[in-house]
Amino acid sequence: MNFLTDGLQYNYDGLIEKAVSIGLQLLLIIIGYFILRAVGKKLISTSLNKASSKQRISTSRMKTLEKLLINTYGYTLIFLLIVMIFGAFHIQIGPLIAGAGIIGLAIGFGAQGLVSDVVTGFFILLERQIEVGDVVTTSGYNGVVEEVGLRTTQVRSFDGTLNFIPNRNINGISNHSRGNMRAMVDIGISYEDNIDHALRVLQEICETFQQDERFREGPDVIGVEALGASEVTLRIIGHTANNEQYGAERDMKKAIKEAFDREGIDIPYPHQVFLQRKEESAKQ
Repeated sequence: MNFLTDGLQYNYDGLIEKAVSIGLQLLLIIIGYFILRAVGKKLISTSLNKASSKQRISTSRMKTLEKLLINTYGYTLIFLLIVMIFGAFHIQIGPLIAGAGIIGLAIGFGAQGLVSDVVTGFFILLERQIEVGDVVTTSGYNGVVEEVGLRTTQVRSFDGTLNFIPNRNINGISNHSRGNMRAMVDIGISYEDNIDHALRVLQEICETFQQDERFREGPDVIGVEALGASEVTLRIIGHTANNEQYGAERDMKKAIKEAFDREGIDIPYPHQVFLQRKEESAKQ
């Protein structure tokens, strides 16, 4: 009876010792994971900053590479964390990897979309179609690119909505941040106004904005663009720096409205005429 009691006590002490050992290993693994994650992110950011200053890499390109490398580094650390946790419990990882390979092959046929995401994302990054900070239109969304990954691309709309777009759904990309952008303003005048007078006023406004640092070329008066049902449309076109075309267009429209008011040039707008018919009073 004493022999059984001693055996149980020995097993109990052994279990406690084993649990404490595994617990310490898990604690060290988790602490090491967080330390390596923080150090790795810092090293990636520092290395890319040095490389961008030496090789003159654009800021948007650097941010794109930084997010991609940090994500890849994070996935690698998570994989190593899982392997080390299995090792702490003395679980053979080899058979698990082999089994995972067989299961992965079985479900791979149902994960073709994921493979397509990764392949498409790889070519988007390789060809530098978009970068972080670019203003783009793609897959029905219009906004600023916040992250380009191997699986999804994040585009924040101008109303603040963050859109996660699977890369396989990106069939075409309109990048509004490459090269100079066009600022175009169409303004209508009435048929009764003198067109040459209006063109001279617009040209004076264009000469003022040609000194604006936002413009790389122009703006210039193109001339009569269209003859509408109630207005003659005049057009101004200039080329601005990236993402500056919207503000430049707004400022030109304001200046045109103020100048037209001073010169007595009418900008047509819809009019409504109300006719009120009065019944003739009954004859006495």
